[in-house]
Amino acid sequence: MAITVKDVANKAGVATSTVSRVINDHPSISEATKKKVRKIMDELGYVPNITARNLGKRVSSAIGVILPPLDSKERIGNPFYLEIMDAINEEARHHDMTTAIATAKNFDVLLENVQRMHLQKQVDGFVLVYSDSEDPVIDYLYQNEIPFTLIGQPYQHENEIIYVDNDNQLLGKQATDFLIQNGHEQILFVTNTTHESLYFERYFGYQKAMMMAGLDVHPSVVIEKAEDYLSFDTILKNAGATALVVIDDIFALRTMQLAQMYGYLIPETLSIISFNNSIFSTLTHPYLTSIDIDISELGRVAMQKLQELIHNEISSGVRLVIPHHLIKRETVVPLNPKQ
Repeated sequence: MAITVKDVANKAGVATSTVSRVINDHPSISEATKKKVRKIMDELGYVPNITARNLGKRVSSAIGVILPPLDSKERIGNPFYLEIMDAINEEARHHDMTTAIATAKNFDVLLENVQRMHLQKQVDGFVLVYSDSEDPVIDYLYQNEIPFTLIGQPYQHENEIIYVDNDNQLLGKQATDFLIQNGHEQILFVTNTTHESLYFERYFGYQKAMMMAGLDVHPSVVIEKAEDYLSFDTILKNAGATALVVIDDIFALRTMQLAQMYGYLIPETLSIISFNNSIFSTLTHPYLTSIDIDISELGRVAMQKLQELIHNEISSGVRLVIPHHLIKRETVVPLNPKQ
């Protein structure tokens, strides 16, 4: 049986990536470690091959774009991912690099895909375009010291990860403030996810705005299962809601359809504001009032910083905040507006 990099790593008590770096005489490996690993290689009769060399060298000239599990129609059809992939691909092209997509219907398969891309040296690094508390992929990237940047706010290791994000808490606050300025006091926050970083941040912003205005803070209205759709009308009536802050544009359209089914008129009896300013915000009337998060810039900067990380031009622990702005359209109307 042929001796592999893994055999050498196991006997030497080091990572396979360390063996690969020793093979390529990488300066990041100490002379003592190089001496130990080379001694094990001689003892085992290991002869480096091209695959092992490539494992230690960045030669693929490609980066991987990791999408979250596309486990619903909303996610599959969400233009956010198309827009951000286009921006990443365009920026990669400027650096003479190509992009490869990692996606799946659940986290287990997604992790397998990412591991395969890394171990087969298909890519030099990754852009992770989401932040999810249940995600095993970011742990794999972090623990294996694989170059990656994150779009969103990490749940841990914030001081060691390079991430690009909007100020989502400020987004949630400003969306809610806009409704309050238009006279709304009974405002609900509606979402179809409860484990993504942007949900927590935007909902915290909603809570902050409501508390600062001396208004009642309501639990988030989570619509994920069939029974959630059935209870939607009751929740709105019990709260006396006149306005909603919705997690993103595509789900805002679903929320508008649901509200209209229960007899609400948008915006006459229910105002709605959302986020992303995607193409969906102007596909149907009334046009959706939304906060533009500059998706293209999120993707461009994440790719640019990954390129710098791959070439050791920056170190870890960088947070970059992309500005946003409110787009006023037709789904918010004044209700005894405050002067």
